[in-house]
Amino acid sequence: MIEEKISRNNREHMTTKRTYKFRLYPTKQQKILLDNTIETYRRLYNDSLGERRVDWDVGFYEQKQLLTLRKQDSKYLKQVHS
Repeated sequence: MIEEKISRNNREHMTTKRTYKFRLYPTKQQKILLDNTIETYRRLYNDSLGERRVDWDVGFYEQKQLLTLRKQDSKYLKQVHS
């Protein structure tokens, strides 16, 4: 499905934006991999958010450094791209 949106900027320039929608049909193995990846990211996000709520001094760069240490310990974090 292709949708075209036309907008006018300053009444002089017309721009067209096109969007494409694709439907994906993953295999069982791909679906399992996607589900595991999303679950790993969800847990990592919630754990990081929990750390920041408990300790307000923990910032992005401290958590970024801790992520490299956690990747060494967790087999799930080793499997996903960070």
